[in-house]
Amino acid sequence: MKKAGAAIFLAMVMFTLAACSGGKESNDPSSTSSSQKMSATATGELATLDSALYSDVTSSDAIGQIFEGLYRIDSENNPELGLAESDPIVNDAGTVYTFKLRNTSWSNGDPLTAEDFVYAFQKVVDPENGSPSSNQMDVFKNAAAIRNGEMDLNELGVKALDEKTLELTLENPITYLPKLLTGTPFFPQNKAFATEQGQKYGTNSDTITSNGPFIISKWNGTNLNWTFTKNPDYWDAKNVKMEQIDIEVIKETSTGVNLFENGDVQYTTLANEYAKQYKDSADYQTQLKFLYGYLSYNEKREATGNVHLRKALSLAVDKEAFTKTILNDGSEALNGIIPANYANNPETHEDFRTENGDFLAYDVEAAQTEWKKAQEELGISEIDLELLTSDTEASKKTGEYLQAQFEQNLPGVSVHLRNVPLKNRLELTNKGEFDMAFSTWTPDYEDPINFLEIYQSTSGLNSSGYVSEAYDQGIEEIRSTLALKPLDRWEKMLELEQLLIEKDAVITPIYQGAQAYLLAPEVKGLVILPLGRTVSYRMASIED
Repeated sequence: MKKAGAAIFLAMVMFTLAACSGGKESNDPSSTSSSQKMSATATGELATLDSALYSDVTSSDAIGQIFEGLYRIDSENNPELGLAESDPIVNDAGTVYTFKLRNTSWSNGDPLTAEDFVYAFQKVVDPENGSPSSNQMDVFKNAAAIRNGEMDLNELGVKALDEKTLELTLENPITYLPKLLTGTPFFPQNKAFATEQGQKYGTNSDTITSNGPFIISKWNGTNLNWTFTKNPDYWDAKNVKMEQIDIEVIKETSTGVNLFENGDVQYTTLANEYAKQYKDSADYQTQLKFLYGYLSYNEKREATGNVHLRKALSLAVDKEAFTKTILNDGSEALNGIIPANYANNPETHEDFRTENGDFLAYDVEAAQTEWKKAQEELGISEIDLELLTSDTEASKKTGEYLQAQFEQNLPGVSVHLRNVPLKNRLELTNKGEFDMAFSTWTPDYEDPINFLEIYQSTSGLNSSGYVSEAYDQGIEEIRSTLALKPLDRWEKMLELEQLLIEKDAVITPIYQGAQAYLLAPEVKGLVILPLGRTVSYRMASIED
């Protein structure tokens, strides 16, 4: 089957490129430089190309190759000017930013305008769309009131002053706006094209039009492969070397390894025993990321709504053993929501994770004590729980490990596994149709609030159904009254993490991820990102 999969993949690479998205024909592949083509793997299927509706890393990765916002990420993971022609003009209060846009166009030939940003940002914040990223717009004036149905969309602090001038009005001054604006929810959308597509927008490569380094083709909405080709209309196209990147989804690490060994792909990620096996290979590389893997609980169900059960489950997992025996890729155990080396105290410069310490770390005796409390409160002696995961190899093995830990360390707890494609897992968690679910998540920018705000009661990503007045109020204070008081803001974030993990046990953080991968030596300049999107092909090239 591995040989057959490789053969199918090679046959697909030989196909003539389909018409590119947005109705504009892509470059004739016969005119592209064969030396600037590569193939790579992805670990999950695409769910959407709509920057307002994505909630998974694979979709964000793809969207990040074909779109660009006011800022983009450079090779050192720092924000630099993207579609913004120059640094913005900022008012004295630090709340109004005025940007001049570059004179560039969409891949279908339409000029890119400030109104495209207004449309996209309003789409994210509009409560009728149910965007998982809607709370990220709360930095803008009136966004929170709009997404709560209290104000009209046109009151959002995002205005087109003219065709090429965009004005952003913030609720409060923030120091990390350039980093924030590199995030996927802050990409523009071609208003005319997206409006014409309606609900079909972003559901396949024919219902999207791009403004980024690449154009996507060959994705019909459900298939497990797609192609990026260089976008000749990208404003910085002269500095984009890659002409074509073919992507294939692989759910078994062995498949990716076989494709790499046969020379069929030049980049593939590693996990489990393969990361250990290739550790001494010249093609092996690894990088610690700000991604974290975690277990979430449905608090709207009686059993998983019990805080003692959630604490018992959290305490019952040997995370150190998991990272060393299951992942083997440089990942580290995590006992908090904020990963290591991500943020530092503004005064002492101490790492957030070091300063706040470990919450609910592995302790079988404490786990069994909490399980007894849960049994008493729920009036049960045994319980059967379902653990939902996606159907990738890594997710399946994680589910099996958690199942074994729970059943071994908590007598009376039985866990059955449900493995489904990623798109289905996202749908089930969003609908609240789960007991426990294993997920991974990566922040868009380097500020702890990007982790913490997920669990605000109004967040579209808060699938657990967690509601805490104290937590919600704390998030709002971080955004507003504490915005220009860095030390007080820092202390509040430390406090909220403790409330979230130690006191309320909303989720079980398991590990801080690392990306181990194989990269062919001829591929230069491929940027592996520690946060936000996983990879950027914009600066990559093939050097024989």
